[in-house]
Amino acid sequence: MDISKKLLAGPWITDHEKSVVSEMMSNGWDNYHYVEKFEPKIAKWHNRKYALMTPCCTHAIHLLLLSLGIKEGDEVIVPECTWTGSVAPITYQNAIPIFADIDDNWCLSVETIKKKITKKTKAILVVDLYGNMPDMSEIQELADDNDIFLIEDSAEALGSKYYNVRAGKFGIGSVHSFHRTKTLTTGEGGLLLLDDEELYLRAKFLRDHGRSTENPYYVLEPAPKYMPSNLQAALALAQFDRIDELVNRKRDILNTYKKISSEFDSLYFNIDNENIFNGAWATTMVMSQNMKILAVELIQRLENDGIPSRPFFYPMSSVPAYEKYLKNGKDINPNSYSISERGITLPSHFLISESQLNYISEKIIENLKD
Repeated sequence: MDISKKLLAGPWITDHEKSVVSEMMSNGWDNYHYVEKFEPKIAKWHNRKYALMTPCCTHAIHLLLLSLGIKEGDEVIVPECTWTGSVAPITYQNAIPIFADIDDNWCLSVETIKKKITKKTKAILVVDLYGNMPDMSEIQELADDNDIFLIEDSAEALGSKYYNVRAGKFGIGSVHSFHRTKTLTTGEGGLLLLDDEELYLRAKFLRDHGRSTENPYYVLEPAPKYMPSNLQAALALAQFDRIDELVNRKRDILNTYKKISSEFDSLYFNIDNENIFNGAWATTMVMSQNMKILAVELIQRLENDGIPSRPFFYPMSSVPAYEKYLKNGKDINPNSYSISERGITLPSHFLISESQLNYISEKIIENLKD
């Protein structure tokens, strides 16, 4: 059975989305009606006071850093294993990303963060990797004790919950991604969630060129243009109407794959337990260190069986873009390097069939038993 690479990740679009977007295309080109309708709706769902939509999640992180006044020379602690979108905005401000090791939950912990705090530390940016969530209560307490901003990058965790509190509710601000691969998609898109009114007004001002609200042609500060389009927001609104259906389908895919664990006691999937409800954007599997196969070999074997997959996120200090920020990262953050070498992300497209999921599971079991 050959499984298309298109089934690695992708959206679930129905006639409802097509209808709402079609309506926008007929009537929504001269206003931000759909943006203004979507933002308070999704803010309320997160129990946040404010939401600002952006063209992508990287913009949302940058907008927050700008609004918080993160500047040249400031340090921001980030996990070693994440996507560049979590880290690049720090460098936009000429601030310094400080890479901390991830824990066995694939996220930062108080222990990994403590080692990296200095007098220059201005923020901790935690990442809810693959829908997993760190111990938010302890990390918030650590941030408060050190007068440091806590930022939650929940780009991969829409629908996840930590002790029944939604991902996107933690820290001074949090972000989501609506990339074409994500649970809720607008093709590209992002969201900034906030509770502080002053910070919200600052971010809203900076999002639109830093221009005056009284005279939109009078620019008060040079600022980026991070306004979303009504087209994006119309699709977001329609997808949000189906949010429970979307998250449940992702969780069904995760639970189907987790049956593989019955054959082995050395496989770890996205955390989903009494404390963490996982939105399961993309099912990811990490093999224990006592297994004889690394991810790169399993990926190749599955490709030979007609199954696409992709590796776990690389440690940031191992890629050319960020190696200058941390030398000898493998010695300093060994868990990140080890987990990355043993992790594989499985096809998680909404439209993948049960027979395809079962075939993939069978082939994984076969290859791991060899």
